[in-house]
Amino acid sequence: MMRVLHLLLIFWGDKVFLTQCVAFYLESAVHAFEKVYNIGPSFRAEESTGKRHLAEYWHVKAEIAFADLEDIICFAEGMISHILHSCASVSRKELASLNGVTDISMLVKTPYPRITYEEALRELKKKGVEVEWGKSRSSKSEAVLSQEFVTPFWVTGLPRSIEPFPYVVDPSDPRVTKTADLIAPEGFGELLGVAEKIWKPDELLERMREKGKDEDSRYDWYYELRQYGSVPHSGLGMGVERCIRWLLRLNHVRDAFPFPRLFRRIPYP
Repeated sequence: MMRVLHLLLIFWGDKVFLTQCVAFYLESAVHAFEKVYNIGPSFRAEESTGKRHLAEYWHVKAEIAFADLEDIICFAEGMISHILHSCASVSRKELASLNGVTDISMLVKTPYPRITYEEALRELKKKGVEVEWGKSRSSKSEAVLSQEFVTPFWVTGLPRSIEPFPYVVDPSDPRVTKTADLIAPEGFGELLGVAEKIWKPDELLERMREKGKDEDSRYDWYYELRQYGSVPHSGLGMGVERCIRWLLRLNHVRDAFPFPRLFRRIPYP
């Protein structure tokens, strides 16, 4: 769930002001600069023992004006391809010294394969993994799906029931949103997510009511961005450590962070 920057959190028993996502602020800046991004720390208050979660991680966020879902998917693919190409050319010696690094040469070519959320559920059912429609994917289900791919792949059309209120509902199928997650092969899980954002005030208010956020005064300024002029825009978010873990084939995302903030570690320092 996206939160306003510097939201007061109960973080392992302490009241602290931390950010879980800078997206709302980027959405205000995108109207002036059209393409904006931020790379900074984000904090996760929900405890997880999975191999791809930390209490603190470096978060790449970007927003692009006048971009729809197709545009942001293409942008994300270009970004990943550029990262891979740069690693292969600039860090060739370093990569050669490491064992088991992902074969980059076969990953720079885009576009990556796509399947819809509904297609993913059907494929999982064939493999004996039952996921109820409208529920989030688990690490297990992502690992099973990834067996069918040798490159990252997209899962598109995520259910509106589990996606945050700023995301556009697909008019061709109101059950889903104009969103997509990029999943790494070989069970390394989600690398990044993209979404087309709601820019019309009436549509945003409807979704806020649906999620029970319309009476929350903390979101007033976010709604006002639509009231006084907005444009179509889309965004992406990626955890840096997840990308590093995948490229270096590390067992746990904590191995991609010099001083990992594990769950239940106090907020300070």
